[in-house]
Amino acid sequence: MTESIEVEIAYALPERQVLKKLQVPAGTNVEQAIHHSGIMHQFPEIDLNENRFGIFSKFVKREAVLQPRDRIEIYRPLTVDPKEARRLRVTNKKINQQ
Repeated sequence: MTESIEVEIAYALPERQVLKKLQVPAGTNVEQAIHHSGIMHQFPEIDLNENRFGIFSKFVKREAVLQPRDRIEIYRPLTVDPKEARRLRVTNKKINQQ
């Protein structure tokens, strides 16, 4: 019999967050676990070729083999470049102070 491990899949939208626990066979990789979780049926916008993945906030490739109790995080694409967002905040702060 194949040993199984428990992992979690996390995905968040601004208005909703999902955390799924699942049992997968030892040796399962990130991509296999995502498919096994069914989260792509729940969130069809997830694209394994476009989204990035992490395990506890550390970027990993979808071929990374999982360890017991890993939490796979599926990251959404950025909507604004972080440098541009900072510039906008500074500009808005200066305008509001005048």
